[in-house]
Formats: sequence, structure tokens, C-alpha cells
Amino acid sequence: MPPTCAIVLAGGRASRMGGVDKPGLVIHGRRLLDIALAATAHLDTRVVVGPNRADLDTSIVQTQESPIGSGPVAAIWAGITAADIPEDAVVLVLAADLPHLGRDTIDALIAAPSTSVPVTCAVDERNRTQFLLSAWMFSELRQRISTLRNAAGLDNQPMKRLVADSFSTLSVAGTADCDTPEDLERARRLPRLTIAEARTAILDSLTPLVPHRAVLAASLGATLAEPLVAQSDLPRSAVSAMDGYAVAGEGPWRILQEVHIAGAEGSPELADGEAIRIATGAHLPVGASTVIRDEHVASEDNPPLLKRLPNVPLRNDARTRGEDWSVGFTIAPTGTPVTPVLVSSATSGEVSEALVRGPVRACVVTTGDEIRRTGPLREGQTRDSIGGIMPELLSRCGVQCLSDTHLRDTADGFETILTAEDNADLIVLVGATGGGAADEMRSALDRLGARIVVGRVASRPGGSQVTAVLPNGKVVLGLPGNPYAAVTTLLTMLPTVVSALTGRSPLPPLLGAVANASAVSSDAVRILPVTQSADGRWFADPSVRTAHLAALIGKRAFALVPASATDNALTELVLLG
Repeated sequence: MPPTCAIVLAGGRASRMGGVDKPGLVIHGRRLLDIALAATAHLDTRVVVGPNRADLDTSIVQTQESPIGSGPVAAIWAGITAADIPEDAVVLVLAADLPHLGRDTIDALIAAPSTSVPVTCAVDERNRTQFLLSAWMFSELRQRISTLRNAAGLDNQPMKRLVADSFSTLSVAGTADCDTPEDLERARRLPRLTIAEARTAILDSLTPLVPHRAVLAASLGATLAEPLVAQSDLPRSAVSAMDGYAVAGEGPWRILQEVHIAGAEGSPELADGEAIRIATGAHLPVGASTVIRDEHVASEDNPPLLKRLPNVPLRNDARTRGEDWSVGFTIAPTGTPVTPVLVSSATSGEVSEALVRGPVRACVVTTGDEIRRTGPLREGQTRDSIGGIMPELLSRCGVQCLSDTHLRDTADGFETILTAEDNADLIVLVGATGGGAADEMRSALDRLGARIVVGRVASRPGGSQVTAVLPNGKVVLGLPGNPYAAVTTLLTMLPTVVSALTGRSPLPPLLGAVANASAVSSDAVRILPVTQSADGRWFADPSVRTAHLAALIGKRAFALVPASATDNALTELVLLG
């Protein structure tokens, strides 16, 4: 893959918006400039052209066109001359006014240019070419600007002059820009995302936790932030793979009287023509040339001789030193989850500690005056039937639960919970996501300046879920209040949050054919319990009461039945066990 560079145009006059600092406008807790920088964070070089901003990461090159306000072509020239860009690089040019821009769009554009068609411009949903969201072969971009500069100068030149020659176009998502106050108002409305879009937004928006060195056995649920490398050969020495005899040279062999067992101190020595009884796992005696399993030999008592049986395979039933791996072997790559299997494998390689991200630490808060955990219920109250099981559900997703509390409906209750000083990376809130008269969570997030990553999802249940990031970096996962919606939403979305925070790639979904999908589907994803028939197909149960979890009793999974699905549609299954 060639080197990559982003030139982010973050100046301009914004005349149609009254001359505001447009890249500094905030959409769901992030500046438009921050959105552009997050989408391009994986590129090799990033250059911001515009007024100097002291809060930007020091890895970002900052510059400004001269004279200030002399247009996009002059700004691009300032950008490419301010950075050390390799000759074979692909350069992405973008304006910092794209509120819905994501990494997928960047990657699609970066992959498009070639030596035959060196310029690719994005096309929006109205089939308009977006010159300020384009990818260029660097040599072509530099040549075109240099030619224009020598012929007519760069001041106030439109992008059309630069892209007048041949270019290709590519339809991509996230091309809607903010040029007017009406555009800004539309961008600030919370979109109703699909589950797939919500997961992508979480992966693109959450910042991975800072890596730290930790004992692996105490870090289940974390993710490796470096390769797991063996510190010892395995086996550490040649050992017997079977119960049998260690022999030296060609047979028949004289049998020594002792038995060599695994873990025995010292090492017997064999001379040519000698054999010794050996147990599985015992290291080989000095002088042994091979191990023969019991089934392939016969012994005589007088004198005590050992012979190989005729017509048996000639094989060595010993494991040589380093047969499984040698020092320096990569047992698991960066990004691998820390599981019991990984801990065991690390122990086999004499590794007890590693650099990891996580595990994610969470506080669970169940909300509402109508919820009661203990004691007799009063009129209008309901029992908290899921607060007690949330720690176990979090643990299944690799999350450590630090606390599990109940929050009453008070004027400042949410702000108190959301700003609490603790070690949590994540707050899981159950209830108060709907935005109704008594639901204060969204208002509290707004007052605190939280960045809303997911505000609504096109699913039933689970449509009112929220994923947000507080100014201090703590993540908030807001779940619907009724038990079935809360649990299914948690198990559907929490693994993605964990992947984003710990820097791992999400596992591909488990798929199954839902035989009655057309009968149970609607205009949005339906989350329904399923049972499996003898022929392997799954059947969804649409008669779900969401006020309790009884519909999940005895079920192995629930299904995310797509909107307007046909029978036997392949559907994502989320396992319950």
C-alpha cells in the first residue's frame, strides 16, 4: 500500500454562515475539524491548513495559505509544501465541513486513484461531484498546481480549474457538507442508524484505552497491545510422547531395571544397545536415539531384552526440543483477546505479563423511582429484575463490573453519576433513554458536552439506545428500561464497545437461516428469541413480552431479523450462553 496523506482545509470565510469558524462548529460533541481528523487518523500524514489550533495533536502538521483566505487551491499548495510527502503517496483533499464523514469513505477514496486515472472525486447522494473530497496521486496533484501557479497564480482559483483534466468519480457515504445554517441544523439532528451503522460509528469514534503492562491471568477480557512472544522453547527439552522405551542405537536392546518418569531429577545415560522404561512427558536420557511406544515392542525376561515387533511403523515417539515453538515465536498477534486459552498458551511459553488494553471497567446504574430492588413494592413500582444479573452479562462480554447501583429520579442525579470520579471506562445506564418527560439522561449528556455517537437505532426493541463519550473520555452506553430490550441491546452492542476500547477487530457475526423470517419481520430489525430445528434452521418467536426475560428461558440465542426479510434469510444470531 502506498504512503497516504490527508490535506484538511480548515480555513475559509464561511460567508453563507455569517463568517463563523466553520471547522470549529460542534456536531454531537465534536468539532467538524475533529470529525475530519478522526476519519483520517489512520493515514500516515495529516496536514491542517487554517488558523493555528493549539489543542491539535503534535503529530499533525499545521500551516496556512498566504495570503490568508486566498482559496482552496492555494490552501492545498500550502499543505503539500508544508509536509514531507513521499513521491508515490496518495493524497486525500477534504474540507473540514463534513459532519458524517467516516473511515470507510476515506479508505474507499484512497484506494481509487491509479497511474492511469490519478484523480478520484467523491459523488454525493444527489450525484454532485465533491471536489473538496477527492484523492490524488501526489505527483499529479503537485504537477497540476504547479502548472496553474505558473500560468495564472493560485489566489482565489476554484477547484474546477485544478480538476479540469480527466478524473474519476466514486459514490461514497458521508458527503453531505455544512454550507448553510440549515445544513448545520440537519446535521445536528440525531440520525436513526441501522445496527450495522451504529456499530461502525462506535468503532470509528471511540478512542482505545491506553496500553499498560499487566499479569495476563488477571486481565481476562483485555486485548494484546503487542505480540505475545514465547520466552522459552516448547518442549524445553526432548521428551517422550508416549509410554514406552527410550533406546540407544539399533536393537535388540538390553533393558535397564529403572523406570524414567516425568519430572524426575537427574538424567540416566544409555549406552549403545541399551533401553530404559520411560513415561509420557519424561525427558530423554543422555544417549537415547529414539522412543518406541509399548505397543510396538516385545520384551524377554532372561536375559532382559527388548525387540521391535515386526511390521510396525518405524517412528520416533519423542518430541524434540522446540518442536511446538522456539524462543521468539509469536504465539498470538497484537489485537488478540485475552482469554483463558490465551493465558494458558502464554504460560506454556513462559510468559506471564504483557502489554494490554483493558479489560474495560464499567459501572452499572439502573434508573427510575418506579424501580425497587429490595423491600415490598408500593403502588406503581416494579421489581428490578435485571440489575442483579448485569455484572454477569458484562463479564460474558469481557467487562469488569466495578459497581451496580440504583439511581432515583432527581434533578441532578444523572450529572452526579456521569461526573463521578472513579476508575470506570464505561457507564452502563439502564432506563431513561427515551427522551420523555421523566427521562433526563439525554439532557444531562447535552449539558455536560458529551459527544453522541449513537442516538437512535432502527431496531425493535432497542431503538432508544444511546452511545456517547463524555469530555473526560468515559463512554456511556444507555439501554432501554424494560428488561428484554435492555438485555438484548446490551448483548448486541457491548461487544462492539469492548472491541473499540481495547483495540481489537470484532468477530464476524454468527449467521443462521430463520425459516419464518417473512412472517416475523417488519420495517426495522426485530430482535427475537429463536429455537433450532433438527434440520438446522432457526424459528423466531414473535410473541415476546418485553417486561421480563421469560421469552429467553431455554433459548440458545436471539436473532436480529432484518427488515422485510424473506423466509430462510441469513440472520445474525447472538448466543445467550
